[in-house]
Amino acid sequence: MVDRLVNSEANARRIGLVEGCFGSAGQPLAVPGRVLVGEGVLTKACRKKLKPRQFFLFNDLLVYGSIIINKKKYNTQHIIPLEEVKLKSLEDDGQFKNGWLICTRGKSFAVYAATATEKQEWMAHINKCMEDLLKKSGKKASDDHAAVWVPDSEANTCMHCKKVQFTLVNRRHHCRKCGVVCCNTCSSKRFLLPAQSSKPLRVCMSCYDELAMQSTGGNSSFDKEAKATDSSGEEDSDDEETNGNIEAKQSSFYGSVEQASTS
Repeated sequence: MVDRLVNSEANARRIGLVEGCFGSAGQPLAVPGRVLVGEGVLTKACRKKLKPRQFFLFNDLLVYGSIIINKKKYNTQHIIPLEEVKLKSLEDDGQFKNGWLICTRGKSFAVYAATATEKQEWMAHINKCMEDLLKKSGKKASDDHAAVWVPDSEANTCMHCKKVQFTLVNRRHHCRKCGVVCCNTCSSKRFLLPAQSSKPLRVCMSCYDELAMQSTGGNSSFDKEAKATDSSGEEDSDDEETNGNIEAKQSSFYGSVEQASTS
């Protein structure tokens, strides 16, 4: 699908433009053999609400960022190696249409396309790039993926104890193992989840008990209670607002996929 684009001037120019839009806020993306397969705006489910994000699909990476100036400037660059990605189609549910899950070892989240056709194109191209990459590398697809966080808006009370109501004082916290929304007391423990962080992360009491039973590494795998003022990585680094109006434009793909897959 992308072999003919590897050494093309058009591909080099496209990647250069992406690097320029991220500027010093992003990492260099131009490496030998890398191809920009497609790009476009998708709506990402962030912690508090849905927000538009610019996505770039390369033959080995999925990159996205916050839109500062449409088509000109992006920041908060996120880079996801395709070797660890798993996709799962979502059924339409009210206003949530044309969506799918992007699951990785460190973070999993939902995205939504403007149309069903665009969803099919994105999923087909991502799956094809993943298939080709794994075939070339000889590696197996990752089977360890982070949980998708339950949105704040879907939990008015603690999903663990079912008692504590969330207020400005009683903040919401997310279990990094299962993704549920908990009160501070029910998520006061930490556990080391190497795929997500080198530091112990906040987990709910149920996941803590389960992980502690499975652990054979002793105290090195878990920590004492988290401080009430420490969100243990709770803030979504991708949760900032987008400035200006986002131009509604169909995503662009620079290769072709013979058979679309949305599994």
